[in-house]
Parts: sequence; C-alpha cells; structure tokens
Amino acid sequence: MSQSIAIRPIQKKDNQATAEMIRYVLIEQNAPKTGTAYEDKALDDLYETYKDERAVYYILIENNEIIGGAGIQALDDDDSICELQKMYFHPKARGRGLGQQMIEQCLKFAKNQGFNSCYIETLPSMKAAQKRYLKNGFEYIGYRLGQTGHHACTVWMLKFL
Repeated sequence: MSQSIAIRPIQKKDNQATAEMIRYVLIEQNAPKTGTAYEDKALDDLYETYKDERAVYYILIENNEIIGGAGIQALDDDDSICELQKMYFHPKARGRGLGQQMIEQCLKFAKNQGFNSCYIETLPSMKAAQKRYLKNGFEYIGYRLGQTGHHACTVWMLKFL
C-alpha cells in the first residue's frame, strides 16, 4: 500500500463518513434500500456496533477520505460462526487489490478470535464481490444463516477457517 492508504479499525469520528460511503455505494450499485445494509440502524453508529472484543470494523482511508470498509461479527445465534459484514468500496478503491487486502485482514481477525467459519450474504447483482469471495475460499450454500434482516440478500456463502 502507498503511504496515503491505510486500513484501520473504525473510530467514533468515522461513523458519519463511513455510513455515507456505504449508502453511496448501495445507491451506485442499484441495490434496494429495504432489506439491505442501507436501512440498518447500526449503519449510523458502526463504532458502537463493532465494540465487542470479537468484532471489528475496518475502514480503508486514502488521503483522509474513507473509501471502503468491512467488518467481522459473530452471528447472533451461533458464536462459532462470524459474518463478514458491510464490505463496500467506493469506485475510487476498486480494481486496486484493496478489497483483497481488506478481506485478508478481516479473515485473519476472525481466525484469531477462534471462529470456525465465516458467512457472507450478498446481492445476486454483486458479481465482482462474489468472484472475490470464491477466490478466498468461500462456497455457495443454499440457505441463510443468522437473523441479519437483509432479506434482499439472497446469495449466501460460507468459508471454513
């Protein structure tokens, strides 16, 4: 990574800019606003949402601008499985290998926290994301895990750690 790019855990001061970036990407990707992260109450307070010791939300910063983010958190009904959550990148961040660096950092954190597997749910239209997940060892599964509330996300994937 160049000097002007950093991946670090979210801080309280980053909440608003991170939520704005995620909503921008969802609109840009023509994602539905209901049944996705767009309407999550937690989106406006990611710092608090990921405060648990087995959770983290990383942000990608370039020249003091938040251009990406992704988090790891235990599923609400099975603490041996984590979910890779809210992994979104502004168009400025895409095609530069930054998503790969982010996913590697998230999976390393998940392994260090003792999770057995990592779950992802995404939109059928997000083909590039699915390709990235497959390259990182995720496999398609035919059912939803957890109570995420993201009913519009009908592609489910799992990776054993």
